[in-house]
Amino acid sequence: MLQTLFKSRYSLLLNFIVGFILLSFSLRTTFYFLCLTKIDISLLSFIKIFSLGSLYDLSVALGITLIYNIYLLILPDKWVKTKVNSIITKAWLFITLLITLLSFFAEITFWQEFESRFNFIAVDYLIYTYEVVNNINESYPLPILLGSIIILIILIYYFFKSKKVFLYTYKKGLNFGKRIAVSGTLLTFTITLFFFLRNSDADISSNRYENEITKAGIFSFFSAFKNNELNFNDFYYKIPTEKAFNIIRKELNEENTTFYPKKNSIKRAIKNGTNSNKPNIIMITVESLSADFLKHFGNKQQLTPMLDSLADCGLLFTNMYATGTRTVRGMEALSLSIPPTPGSSIVRRSNNKNLTTIGSIFQKAGYSTAFFYGGDGYFDNMNEYFGGNGFDIIDRGRSVTIGDSYKTKRTIIEDKNVSFENAWGICDEDLYNVVIKNADDAYSQKKHFYDFVMTTSNHRPYTFPINKIKAPTGTREAAIQYTDYALGKFIEKAKTKNWYKNTIIIIVADHCASSAGKNEIEVSKYHIPCIILNIPEYQKKTINKLCSQIDLYPTLFSLIGWSYESNLYGKNIFDKNFTPRAYLGTYQKLAYLENDSLVVLGPQQKVETYLYNSKTNQQIPYQVSRILIEKSVASYQTAYNLFKNGGLNL
Repeated sequence: MLQTLFKSRYSLLLNFIVGFILLSFSLRTTFYFLCLTKIDISLLSFIKIFSLGSLYDLSVALGITLIYNIYLLILPDKWVKTKVNSIITKAWLFITLLITLLSFFAEITFWQEFESRFNFIAVDYLIYTYEVVNNINESYPLPILLGSIIILIILIYYFFKSKKVFLYTYKKGLNFGKRIAVSGTLLTFTITLFFFLRNSDADISSNRYENEITKAGIFSFFSAFKNNELNFNDFYYKIPTEKAFNIIRKELNEENTTFYPKKNSIKRAIKNGTNSNKPNIIMITVESLSADFLKHFGNKQQLTPMLDSLADCGLLFTNMYATGTRTVRGMEALSLSIPPTPGSSIVRRSNNKNLTTIGSIFQKAGYSTAFFYGGDGYFDNMNEYFGGNGFDIIDRGRSVTIGDSYKTKRTIIEDKNVSFENAWGICDEDLYNVVIKNADDAYSQKKHFYDFVMTTSNHRPYTFPINKIKAPTGTREAAIQYTDYALGKFIEKAKTKNWYKNTIIIIVADHCASSAGKNEIEVSKYHIPCIILNIPEYQKKTINKLCSQIDLYPTLFSLIGWSYESNLYGKNIFDKNFTPRAYLGTYQKLAYLENDSLVVLGPQQKVETYLYNSKTNQQIPYQVSRILIEKSVASYQTAYNLFKNGGLNL
């Protein structure tokens, strides 16, 4: 029967399904051997990876061929040998092969970058075609790639032709009853797998690499697309709302804090001083700056001599952790001082305007606030978010500006101010020159200013102006060196300005360069550097306490003696009640690290607990206290509820 079907109008369909599964098997095998040193090699895990993986591959193959399957079902027998059917069949094959081969190539490149199947990041990237297409074009020989794919398609055509696949596909003689049986069987499998197979079914190992190898890229992509936002209350373990807020209010209570009586709120007054000290603030948020790039954290490659020298003369946080693995997560943490909520960052969500941000605290104190970005702030909804929260926008402005819903001023960085540009934006030196020019203007107008600056040079394709450093462009190490060089030039120029003496400069990473590791939450890949310069009383000092990005500004406000209304989850690290802890998250998993105890929350109300050894980066399963689990849950549950219910609004 099966042999007969392979010699019927279903010949091309069935051969494509078989070919797709074989290609997917080859890709999975490749990933498997690439990760031999990172997975637990055993017969059981091997069977799980390749058997469950084959189900994902079959599901994708059936999904891709669904429309063609229905077409073969309804195509009258008398039309099988027509020219129209031949054109439709070959056009379908060409388009499907093109998409399939491009997706396989994309999977390989995505794995090189993230050591993961397609996920939430891939969904985001699909939206921003300019940056992504140009990034690919600058990183890889795109014409050669597309040419190679076309050649592969032609070879597949000739292979099918030599095996008489097309000859059988245009063969008459399969009546409607038999077609119902064949197409119906395929449709039954398609629907069954669609409803019962979930991407999370692959997450049955404690080894993240094994789980990722098991999955299929296209299946994972659509799963991530569907789960743009995860409702914490529906998918995660939770505790009674009132209890959760009581726990958090207790955690956030400091000796100088007075909470407002409003129920289910964290709003409070914090008294640090008279606010008479009004320094300007420039925060340089450095793209993908892992702590382990710096000599201070053990690097021996001499990649960041300027950063290391600044760390020696400023206030250095040696044990700070990012909340996420993407730029928008870093922006969320540094502007809202909030733990990561499941799904996409608040920066990318709707209803994210007029929030109680760090910027709103500066605005109430009479500061002008501005967001600087070397690329197009349309990317990742940055302009809408910062503009909607009172920041002026200074960006490259490559997208159409009509339709921006925020009311603040937007300034486009002009071509005359750009010496070098790649897919992601202008080089750091050019961006810093714009920052200095705007600081000069604010100073001449006697304005206090707070600038949120986001760099782009330390990002694939790792290109930058030539003759700046000795290393050639194109590698992460070279990009780090250029990033360090440009930062040094910025500090050098800033020191010549009249406003510098009254300006605090913060250097902090948005996230690490890589998030991949053996564990779902790889704690070491969240470790970032943070340096504060130009606070006279806090030079040549270090803070070694475990802390989070969200603690940066509450600590700074304490150091400069500011009193303010807080809706922030961050705490002053110098407060006697400060508990060393960090918040870490992916778009699904949420982790809370307190000292060496790690709690990881996941969908389906999963709660996993470990002891974390920072020296060996090991997570050992361990039953932590009920109190710690509830504290972890309360942090994320209340943060989610405050945002969804308007509790973060001004």
